[in-house]
Amino acid sequence: MKLSDVSSGPDWLIWILIIVLFAISVTLLSGHGSWMIAGYNTATKEEKAKYYEKRLCRTMGGGMAVITVLLFVMGMYEEKLPVEFAYVAIGIICVDVFVIMVLSSTICKKRS
Repeated sequence: MKLSDVSSGPDWLIWILIIVLFAISVTLLSGHGSWMIAGYNTATKEEKAKYYEKRLCRTMGGGMAVITVLLFVMGMYEEKLPVEFAYVAIGIICVDVFVIMVLSSTICKKRS
């Protein structure tokens, strides 16, 4: 069974999602867009001062880029990929989110 056999909905929707995620990834990787990071954008100035903003943006952008590439591969090769690839993708996304969380609280945080 192929991934396309179980996918539902219009194909254009996944491509719009990929374009939006790509734009967010590029913005964050460039060191901008800290206003898009949940928690950081609502933090006080004292809390924001505890983090390297560019490092945090680039960490989030890198994680978002991994998810974007994964969705791009799934969108491009949905006719060829087995349905089990969806489970692999979910696993990769979970590991990616865990790595983002660890990195954002270690290398992105200033030493006091």
